[in-house]
Amino acid sequence: MLSIHLVSPYHGGSHKSWAEGWRQSSRHRVTLHTLPDRFWKWRMHGGAITLARRFLAADSQPELILATDMLDLTTFLALTRSQTAVIPTILYMHENQLTYPLPADGRTGPMRRQLGERDQHYAFINFASMLAANHVFFNSHYHLESFFTALPNFLKHFPEYNELNAIATLKKKSQVLPVGVNFQRLAMGKHTKQQNEAPLILWNQRWEYDKNPEAFFAALYAAAQAGHAFEVALCGQQYGKRPSIFDDALRQLGRRVIHVGHADLPTYRRLLWQADITLSTAHHEFFGISLLEAIYCQTFPLLPQRLSYPELIPAKFHEACLYADEAELAQKLSWALTHRAEIGEMAKGLATAVAHYSWQQTAPLYDTQMNKIWQKYRADTRAKADD
Repeated sequence: MLSIHLVSPYHGGSHKSWAEGWRQSSRHRVTLHTLPDRFWKWRMHGGAITLARRFLAADSQPELILATDMLDLTTFLALTRSQTAVIPTILYMHENQLTYPLPADGRTGPMRRQLGERDQHYAFINFASMLAANHVFFNSHYHLESFFTALPNFLKHFPEYNELNAIATLKKKSQVLPVGVNFQRLAMGKHTKQQNEAPLILWNQRWEYDKNPEAFFAALYAAAQAGHAFEVALCGQQYGKRPSIFDDALRQLGRRVIHVGHADLPTYRRLLWQADITLSTAHHEFFGISLLEAIYCQTFPLLPQRLSYPELIPAKFHEACLYADEAELAQKLSWALTHRAEIGEMAKGLATAVAHYSWQQTAPLYDTQMNKIWQKYRADTRAKADD
């Protein structure tokens, strides 16, 4: 059993559920060093300093350090080098600041101070942190591949000594390790769906621009105009003021909306097992915990045929669940709303197919990988000492 310190400067949402899920499921002894999930830019700047101070003040010294992509790992290691110089370090890429999509409106939201332009400094923190780590994990193949596709042009942006040769080094020490999901907290009785009078469509993603709520509501408006009966539950995490499209949708959908706002666990669990269909119209998804939670609860998914979604859905369900454009989404949503028995049967099969993302099955993968990295580091250290 290893002593592992997990450093998470933006500890909320999927980052928090991932860290705490593994800590609870791992056979290793995992200690968390965290900061609240707010002021993300300041977390990427100052979080390393605060967490380095706390790390040095901790009673125990780990055998392995696992940090998230929101940490400036180079600063953290520099400030803790008296202890960490002999400890292997792993970086887990939940997301990255190079390929995270920018909002169309640069005057509002998280990019307003640079008028919608990408601030290259945060992408460089990710790049330098990957160089400093002994090993790098991405949460999906899509995430890994899209990052390394974009990285050469990012480095060419700089005038000289742009370190393009480092890309091969990073690729060599990078691999995919999917997020584990705590499905157990969603279990309800005999795991049976609750039948609604009208089909229930669920939104359980963040209320932000990168999840493309405009296309989501456009699909609902088209279904309503076509005369389909349905209800809508709008849950998911909100950060600050919600996009105005939600207020417009509440007016247009009226009584069809049966829930609005962040749901506590009992309510969320009930809505998942009550829902017939879940939709994503996202511009961005490096993994997709909330969609997997819905699928586990036998909710039929309609998802874009891009991003990480083709990885999450077994190939035999692609034709039914994945759509290429908004026209195909409208067509498939219309079919799903009028074929409840068929989507219910497929949803049961999908629930079984995604169960391997549970922590019961992913935690042993994590534990094995941590052991391998630690043993390799020890072997390499001994070999250098012998030389």
